[in-house]
Amino acid sequence: MQTAQDVLQSTHRHINGERLWQSLMDLARLGATVKGGVCRLALTDLDRQARDLFVKWTEEAGCTVTIDGVGNIFARRPGRNPLLPPVMTGSHIDTQPTGGKFDGCFGVLAGLEVMRTLNDLKIETEAPLEVVVWTNEEGSRFAPCMMGSGVFAEKFTLEETLAKTDAEGISVGQALNAIGYAGPRPVSGHPVGAYFEAHIEQGPILEDQHKTIGVVLGALGQKWFDLTLRGVEAHAGPTPMHLRKDALVGASAVVAAVNRVALEHQPHACGTVGCLQAYPGSRNVIPGEVRMTLDFRHLQPERLDSMIAQVRDVISSTCQQHGLSHTLTPTADFPPLYFEQGCVEAVRSAAQGLGLSHMDIVSGAGHDAIFLAELGPAGMIFVPCEGGISHNEIENAAPEDLADGCAVLLRAMLAAAQAVARGREAA
Repeated sequence: MQTAQDVLQSTHRHINGERLWQSLMDLARLGATVKGGVCRLALTDLDRQARDLFVKWTEEAGCTVTIDGVGNIFARRPGRNPLLPPVMTGSHIDTQPTGGKFDGCFGVLAGLEVMRTLNDLKIETEAPLEVVVWTNEEGSRFAPCMMGSGVFAEKFTLEETLAKTDAEGISVGQALNAIGYAGPRPVSGHPVGAYFEAHIEQGPILEDQHKTIGVVLGALGQKWFDLTLRGVEAHAGPTPMHLRKDALVGASAVVAAVNRVALEHQPHACGTVGCLQAYPGSRNVIPGEVRMTLDFRHLQPERLDSMIAQVRDVISSTCQQHGLSHTLTPTADFPPLYFEQGCVEAVRSAAQGLGLSHMDIVSGAGHDAIFLAELGPAGMIFVPCEGGISHNEIENAAPEDLADGCAVLLRAMLAAAQAVARGREAA
């Protein structure tokens, strides 16, 4: 019989990579698409089937399963001291309409594989361990995204969340009841000893740098805006160039500015115009209005604000130059986040102990771990995905990289469980 300390000091991976891969492939059959991806929207019957499979697997692994009022599923492996707050891991199993097999699902099933491995090794931790499936992380069917973890962290109220509706007018509450996952457990007040989330990178950096493990330092702050530029529609032939009030010409200056300021604020800066519509949309009419979205991201709050200020100046100047008016409306604001140093170091130490190539990295996307970080120590583990592609049916990851990420997760959770126990003893 091995101990947790034996595992932490070993260079052996311990986890069963083939079992992890097979579980991912079995889950991917639920909502499988002809192009090799997965379409399993939140709170649909396919989501119910996936949840049922997760519950079956975790109960077979000796976990106790509870479900809260927004449908989050908690599978707990008991520890020697049930009074200690659990060390948690998890992610989501809902997908985009044209999603892949690994986004979210890897984090959930890596947590399951940790539980199975500890059973194989007959290791009992002092603190309990939990694997969580968070409801509606993607936000594809119901807005907002990260809904389940947001309710858990009291970012959204349960009542408002249950009232959210999809495009067909079906509410979250109705959908939860329809699939049988409106649970009795309270949605908040759950202590968090530590939280780790394993995830494919969803970007190309690890692959480009030939690294297996991304030690995630934090997540970029995000500020989103809707911008409308208004000029005057006019005939494309008779209207001289110097007398035009072309909203699209103004928009082009804004697009260039968003790209420029992001390049000037490296590292970690991103700027994107994701949507742009010109009206009236006729080939021989000068656009009189353009609606566009602006997405700014950075790890440092002051530099994020600087990026936005520079683009605001460009918007004002281009409107004055071209005779336009504008409306700029904030639509989202997520502050930058640094994960707890102890959790970051647990991930880094695990990668070093296993002899895995690794590098520090920052998450450019939102994850449930961002909300959990406000409730207790949190960290993330990234592994490469092919071409950096995610939210796509061709999303792919190498089995050995997933196994290595899971091995890091195992060690990070064991180290955190020891830290939680020591903290209680010190108290």
